[in-house]
Amino acid sequence: MEPGPTAAVLIIGNEVLSGRTQDQNLAFLARRLGEMGVPVIEARVVRDREEEIVQAVRQLRDRCTWLFTTGGIGPTHDDITTGAVARAFGVPVVRHPEAEARLRAHYAPGEVTEARLKMADVPEGASLIDNPVSTAPGYRIGNVFVLAGVPVIAQAMFESLAPALQGGPPIRSRTVRCRTPEGVMAGPLGEVQRRHPEVEIGSYPFFRRGEVGVSLVVRGTDPEALEVVVRELVEMLRGLGDDPET
Repeated sequence: MEPGPTAAVLIIGNEVLSGRTQDQNLAFLARRLGEMGVPVIEARVVRDREEEIVQAVRQLRDRCTWLFTTGGIGPTHDDITTGAVARAFGVPVVRHPEAEARLRAHYAPGEVTEARLKMADVPEGASLIDNPVSTAPGYRIGNVFVLAGVPVIAQAMFESLAPALQGGPPIRSRTVRCRTPEGVMAGPLGEVQRRHPEVEIGSYPFFRRGEVGVSLVVRGTDPEALEVVVRELVEMLRGLGDDPET
């Protein structure tokens, strides 16, 4: 495990796996958590199947400091995340009185249906996560934060709970862009990485406007260490006849 706090993201929903919906929540959570010094070390996408959600929650909550789930807490029959999370923790599902009160205050009396009140159900012992967009709250149980699947709501829920999260030093990044093929730089690039295990160096090819190139992304928490690695990468690439951009 990483020396500081870590996170995992569990994306729940058939619509993501079918390709009908493009997930935006992982990118948002990874970026925001990284800014807070909490690297996302694993992400999964699972179907709306209770057994698969239960197993994923049990595994991921043990592998990281915090687990964030998105999706499956709405009012319809396929919103089964709450039951699965409760089962993963071995507790019953209960109706949270404060969540119910918020929903009843939000909807007109004739609009308060049992389906909508389902969104007030949480695993026993869970605490609420505010939803400033559409009222129906998310919740936290143990080290698991259960968020909505709709990106604007998931993001608002995260921002409401973020002040309570204590991360490590912010994760910073620097990028070096070059035209040297990966196959040519692989050996010396590996040597730079071995000299600096405290940072991560990722190699990402790109194709833009007819040009093929590679972005070398250096990530870490120590700005001085990042600068040292960037200088070494630039020197390495110049030695290979390149003129890199930083």
